[in-house]
Amino acid sequence: MLRPGLSPVQGLGFVLLCLVLGASQSYAFELDLKDSKNATCLYAKWQMNFNISYETINKTTKSVTPGFSNVTYKGSSCGDDENGPKIAVQFGSAFSWSVNFTKKASHYLIDSISFSYNTSDNTVFSGAKDKGIINVSDSVKIEIPLNSMFKCNSLLTLKMNDVVQNYWGVVVQAFVENGTVSKKEFLCDEDKPSTTVTPVTHTTVPSSTTTPTPKEKPGVGTYLVRNSNGTCLLATMGLQLNITQDKVTSVINVNPNLTDSTGSCSPQTSQLRLNGSTIKYLDFVFAVKNENRFYLKEVNVSLLVNDSVFSISNTNLSYWDAPLGSSYMCNKEQTISVSEAFQINTFDLRVQPFSVIEGKYSTAEECSADSDLNFLIPVAVGVALGFLVIVVFISYMIGRRKSRTGYQSV
Repeated sequence: MLRPGLSPVQGLGFVLLCLVLGASQSYAFELDLKDSKNATCLYAKWQMNFNISYETINKTTKSVTPGFSNVTYKGSSCGDDENGPKIAVQFGSAFSWSVNFTKKASHYLIDSISFSYNTSDNTVFSGAKDKGIINVSDSVKIEIPLNSMFKCNSLLTLKMNDVVQNYWGVVVQAFVENGTVSKKEFLCDEDKPSTTVTPVTHTTVPSSTTTPTPKEKPGVGTYLVRNSNGTCLLATMGLQLNITQDKVTSVINVNPNLTDSTGSCSPQTSQLRLNGSTIKYLDFVFAVKNENRFYLKEVNVSLLVNDSVFSISNTNLSYWDAPLGSSYMCNKEQTISVSEAFQINTFDLRVQPFSVIEGKYSTAEECSADSDLNFLIPVAVGVALGFLVIVVFISYMIGRRKSRTGYQSV
């Protein structure tokens, strides 16, 4: 994953790097916490948002989803002999959040998550009945093997009293050894594929490369990502998902009317996340290359197939390449090969993950399939006109010859 725009923040003998990517009420953070020797002790990347309910003086219930402004990181630490590592974030004028880690013999724990908010801030908690700082804490106790990175793309929700916390796209490793982040992944239960498959009616194919396609095309939907400046990502497309497991292929047409979109935008990366009744998440991650073009770099998916969870990720793709400031368009059917077991067919595609102006698409760069078709149309017209000229010329010559024959008879 690209790490653009990171800047060091000095303090307490470590360097904290944090990237805020996203909408005003949903943020993505990337954190590289270093010790006094400038070695990484903790690495984390995650997205989160909060929803808080409170009672008003009118005996009604209101809810607020705080935005992330004036962010600070006081209290974040690599830990010491008595205390484990800790990530601490303060934002707005009324909110703070922290997560603590502890170490055991062969594993470490995401031990507890704490969140506090101040209902005395009337600009956020308008008309709150009870005033003061409210603290909520949850002992999550997620065990992770040492020298392994915890990864969870699925949505994780914590409900504590009147607070709902949502986390997704989580990647974290505490107690990093020798300053090198491990490549070993430990998946959360929600991301792990199920080993139980319920028998259903399906299509059997002789190999994983053969994929049956439904007769009907998927519906075309328009998906948006917004931030404080307005719409920052636009996508219009029909999506058809092809999943192969044990030479059994399932084909799913994504219904745009039953699909929600979220995501985040930054100068160097943008993410579109789709979710629905059977789709836990379907992520399209775009990146900038050579400072003047964008492309589809990554696809992550987790969905229910035949009552089992199918999850896969590819962070090294190269599709939908176009100049920055333009959109990418392909009306013809395209196939994104995420892996041998998962492909995405797209229809009537148009996407612009960067530099959206006034919520509208910019000039499109067309895919080669569309360009070939557009090239053939004028060629075909030219050939037809040429043929017509030849026919007219031949008719003229035949008519002229008959006229000469008539004069000779006279």
